[in-house]
Amino acid sequence: MKKQALYKDLAKYYDLIYSWKDYKKEVEIIEKVISKYKKSRGKELLEVACGSGHHIEYFKKNFSCTGIDINQGILNVAKTKFKNITFKKADMINFKLNKKFDVITCLFSSIGYVKTYPNLRKTIHNFARHLKTNGLVIIEPWFTKNTFKSGFKHMTTYEDDKIAIARLNVSKVKGTISILDMHYLVAEKFKDVKHFIDHHEMGLFEIDKTLQFMKEAGLKARFLKNGLMKDRGLYVGVKQKLFK
Repeated sequence: MKKQALYKDLAKYYDLIYSWKDYKKEVEIIEKVISKYKKSRGKELLEVACGSGHHIEYFKKNFSCTGIDINQGILNVAKTKFKNITFKKADMINFKLNKKFDVITCLFSSIGYVKTYPNLRKTIHNFARHLKTNGLVIIEPWFTKNTFKSGFKHMTTYEDDKIAIARLNVSKVKGTISILDMHYLVAEKFKDVKHFIDHHEMGLFEIDKTLQFMKEAGLKARFLKNGLMKDRGLYVGVKQKLFK
């Protein structure tokens, strides 16, 4: 039993675990947001916390893409799938790419992993530093404290001819941190059933505070209530001319 198994031992199963997620539709929604709010003319896109690159699979049709993630295991999966895309191991709080982008996305609530408000502020300022003037940042948040359901039990499953995967967890809250201990059972043909425990801690950030940090970073920011997943929404921010 290991912690943070999803991006290491379970990385090769990641796309199966999230097979229910419609990445193509999500990218179509995000590209409509980009068309509406982005004012820069370029097509350079950075996906922060890119995971296995599923969103990039569709973004790359219209953008020149770069992906970063803090977990090498899941990056290895992305690199195997997409040979012509640049992927780099980096922390969203303090990455330095020496390059600016027209669009920065941070999706699937990955922003929650920075955990604290000081880290959230640093991360948003770092995003802004990597944006071109009039470029757009899009952040899909995790839940707020009011929308997160403590004590909620949840199960997802996947099965095909070769493998069956079950994931169960009960959500918990400690202060402004949500805690998810996800238990995985993985059964493959002719192998023993494996059990993993995957520990996640994610910050429950309020909308007004997040918008405040975005504005401090020189972003014309707003929160869109209707996002990609229920009760999460989207933050969008356009970099203003006065900020470098």
